[in-house]
Amino acid sequence: MSFEGWRIAELLESWGLGPAASLALQRLSITVVVLVLAWLANFIARRLIIRVIHRFFRRTKVTWDDRIADRGVLLRLSRIAPALILFAAADVLLPGVAWAAEAVRRATTAWIILASVFTLDSVVEVLHDIYQERASSRKRPIKGLIQLARVLLYIVAAVLVITTLLNQSPLGILSGLGAMSAVLLLVFRDSILGFVSGVQLSANNMVQIGDWIEMPKYDADGDVVDITLQTIKVQNWDKTFTTIPIYALVSDSFRNWRGMTESGGRRIKRAISIDMRSVTFVTDEMLSRYHRFSRIREYLAQKESEIALYNQEHHIDLTDSVSGRRMTNLGIFRAYVTAFLRQHPQIHQDMTFLVRQLPPGPTGIPLEIFVFSSDQRWAAYEGIQADIFDHLLAVIPEFDLRVYQEPSGYDLSEIARAFTAHLSER
Repeated sequence: MSFEGWRIAELLESWGLGPAASLALQRLSITVVVLVLAWLANFIARRLIIRVIHRFFRRTKVTWDDRIADRGVLLRLSRIAPALILFAAADVLLPGVAWAAEAVRRATTAWIILASVFTLDSVVEVLHDIYQERASSRKRPIKGLIQLARVLLYIVAAVLVITTLLNQSPLGILSGLGAMSAVLLLVFRDSILGFVSGVQLSANNMVQIGDWIEMPKYDADGDVVDITLQTIKVQNWDKTFTTIPIYALVSDSFRNWRGMTESGGRRIKRAISIDMRSVTFVTDEMLSRYHRFSRIREYLAQKESEIALYNQEHHIDLTDSVSGRRMTNLGIFRAYVTAFLRQHPQIHQDMTFLVRQLPPGPTGIPLEIFVFSSDQRWAAYEGIQADIFDHLLAVIPEFDLRVYQEPSGYDLSEIARAFTAHLSER
């Protein structure tokens, strides 16, 4: 760019200014003109992008161009325009001062590099936004990879900016970084561990956004709401948040309830302790009462026939209550619980279904229910479980059984009152 034809210096001298003043005013005017041109380039580029291109994007049916507008990709790219003006006008701004013109060119080149990097950073965010619109994004989150790509992008940009300002080859700085690899490993330890762990979690599909995980070591029990390069964010059921290092999920154990969600059922595993002293053989009077219960009427008839046939084949005297086969009230109650759960509309009949006795202990005979509810929602699941055991605890006395319960303060006070009354009668 040359201004010799303008003869600005002669014009200023004709106005009565000295050679030095006219030269200074000439350079000032050129500087103002270049800066105005740079500002106009930036202003026109931004106006063109906002008023024309972004409006066009909003009217199209596709969504990826809306993401470009939202992330400001083109606006960041427009910042290169004033830098190009300053780069081209470096010799005009500082004629005869080669080192200063070179410094302006290096500074504007660094400016262009940074603007390009910011633009690429926005492009990466646009690609992430587009990926998150897919259904598979919940199963395969890539936020950690996106963050790693951004870190690498800014490292490369920093190297290029420094080498541009110092007029050095990037290989020299990179070779120097090789000597500092031990320090870098310490500085970026969590990032490196997070990246490796993130790849393992993603490859093995161990954790997804929305999964319910439980990790007592970190007091985490809730839904995964965010997965980054270094951490996993969990919203606990009490609405607090727990942040877990991502490598901890690979090195430590945790529970993921996704399998329960995908299975279609939620486990109910609870036991009722039966007082062993209430377990007895069924008498004819008890059996006639049990026949009133429609759920086990068919079972009782089948069992009576089976036991009678066995005793007859083995010539067992029915008065011998030890040698022959007889029904117990606990066995009949267990059959009732099985029939009750088989007819329950909210119990999954195609999954594990057990009503079993556990080994007797100091708290009686545990009768455990191991089934799955068809409704997995927490509140509904708790309601189903509570309704089942409400009913069973209420009907246990109908089978001449007692629930084991350790003596409470009320029981002890009743015993003391009865003992005191007995002593007073004496």
